[in-house]
Amino acid sequence: MNLAPFIEHTLLSPVLTIGDIDKLVDQAREHSLLGVCVPPFWVKRAKREIGTGKTLLVTVAGFPLGYNMTETKLDEIKRAIDNGADEVDVVINMTSYKTGIPWTKIEVAKCTRLAHDHQKVIKVIVETAHLTPDEFEDICRLCADAGTDFVKTSTGFASSGAKVEDIRLMRSVLPPGVGIKASGGIKTREQAIALIEAGADRIGTSSSLNII
Repeated sequence: MNLAPFIEHTLLSPVLTIGDIDKLVDQAREHSLLGVCVPPFWVKRAKREIGTGKTLLVTVAGFPLGYNMTETKLDEIKRAIDNGADEVDVVINMTSYKTGIPWTKIEVAKCTRLAHDHQKVIKVIVETAHLTPDEFEDICRLCADAGTDFVKTSTGFASSGAKVEDIRLMRSVLPPGVGIKASGGIKTREQAIALIEAGADRIGTSSSLNII
């Protein structure tokens, strides 16, 4: 199986330099990876390096905890799009969800509408490690109802990331038109294949070269 078309190439580090970003883009281009995921600060640079290439440019909003004000997330999404992002992964507000506030769904819908108004793809990061099975099913339905394009398993900063059983559950709950991005702790080719076979459409990983 050629895994390159599934992989969003990323680096999880608080000290990324311009050299790291350029290398990330070069590696994605060289190995025909689907895309790169970079911090918002580096979107404009990565876009310049990608140029007219086919590599998708992905960034994040509300990262990594998701409890920013909705207006802040919307501003992050708009700035990312203006700087050249093709897709934005936004972290769901787990504090409002766990409290039972209906605003969670409203926020996802607002973020989704903004991205779609600019013909961009949006993914919602739900952080599976913080959810019970019932909450996991509910939050997947919430995201789908709010119009998101993908649901993503993890930021990569939680106690656990993508698991095969989580992907199977997501695929059984989400409608066919909503994709799944598996992310968090994916280190090997075997893991990636198992997650794809379970229903993942995308793999977010910093171990891209090892996997392919």
